[in-house]
Amino acid sequence: MTDEAIPDSVSFHNFEHAGWESIPLAYHNGFGDLTTQAIEPLLEAAAVGKGARVLDIATGPGYVAAAAARRGAEVVGIDFSAAMIEQARKRYPGLVFWCCDAVALPFGAQTFDVALMNFGMLHLSQPEKAIGEASRVLRRGGRFAFTVWAKPEEAAGFETVLEAIGACGATNVGLPEGPPFFRFSEPSECVRALLEAGFESARVTKVSQTWRLRDGDHLFEIMKDGTVRTAGLLRAQTAGALVRIRARIREEAERYRRGAVIELPMPAVLAVARKPAAPALTGEQ
Repeated sequence: MTDEAIPDSVSFHNFEHAGWESIPLAYHNGFGDLTTQAIEPLLEAAAVGKGARVLDIATGPGYVAAAAARRGAEVVGIDFSAAMIEQARKRYPGLVFWCCDAVALPFGAQTFDVALMNFGMLHLSQPEKAIGEASRVLRRGGRFAFTVWAKPEEAAGFETVLEAIGACGATNVGLPEGPPFFRFSEPSECVRALLEAGFESARVTKVSQTWRLRDGDHLFEIMKDGTVRTAGLLRAQTAGALVRIRARIREEAERYRRGAVIELPMPAVLAVARKPAAPALTGEQ
């Protein structure tokens, strides 16, 4: 990493951290019914079972940690947002949650059998470092699995909002620059990053999800109040542009109406890989 890249990384990290400190409840209310749809496929991919030592990275409100615990796993959930950790502890008081950063995990090497991250990767300023940390704390033969959003052309909620901003507002509004939001939507990028971190047997699948909302105004409000990057983009618009963006989102969302609700396809990309097992012993002991 060059010296010039460091301030951008720090600025983006601080931007994301400040955002998540302020929106735990709005995120839960807006995204809880959606992001939880990927949890069982995530746990299945990582073969989470009874007695497994599991680290839930970027736990947010604690959904994945709680689901893993219901399978009998021994779970620790971590998040860099103290406000999110507070919410997780309130929702799941019997579980262990720590406030710490995914790029500097406070655990020893080979502590866990499984590491998981549900939609956290795209919020990290240094995703490769976080993947490396996940590898470090996994025992040999342990598994790491994560989910991210599919591309906008597949994830209709993002496509609708981003298209409206592009058509009716401004996209270059001076937000701290971070890694591309949809970088890991490309399966090949997931595999590349995992293999470069020393994992093996990397594979990527697609998880179908449906976001059910009242109308386009509901979508606009969730994106404005329950996200960080997209919210920053929306809040940076002029008052007039924001009115036009909202109207366009309202109109476009109607294409997905099914009776009393709109149903937005919001598939997830799920990647999983294994840390190599210890080399087989050969020769005399």
